[in-house]
Amino acid sequence: MTHKDLDIWKRGIDLVTKVYEITRSFPNTENYGLSGQMQRAAVSYPSNVAEGAARESTPEYIRYIYISLGSLSELETQVIISKNLGYISEIEYILNEIETLRKMTLKFIKYLKSKL
Repeated sequence: MTHKDLDIWKRGIDLVTKVYEITRSFPNTENYGLSGQMQRAAVSYPSNVAEGAARESTPEYIRYIYISLGSLSELETQVIISKNLGYISEIEYILNEIETLRKMTLKFIKYLKSKL
């Protein structure tokens, strides 16, 4: 099984797409600011899932999955800031997706730990 078979990776890719769609409407002054940070955090999530899957050991894999969790928390914070700045109005969908991915990721970590 590769990272491309994992639901957390697939949903992570969908999240990246959604973040890019959302940040298209941000002011041009945010291209290298908040929108860029949101895009990088979103891309970081499935990227770390993929990188962890390519590691030689389960502990390394787990470490990368934890890093991906950090990216989700970073993105969540940036989404809230974007709403507070008036760049986006509806954030419930994206926050719900982040929370779903967080739960799925924690379950995946638990699964990986059971293999140790």
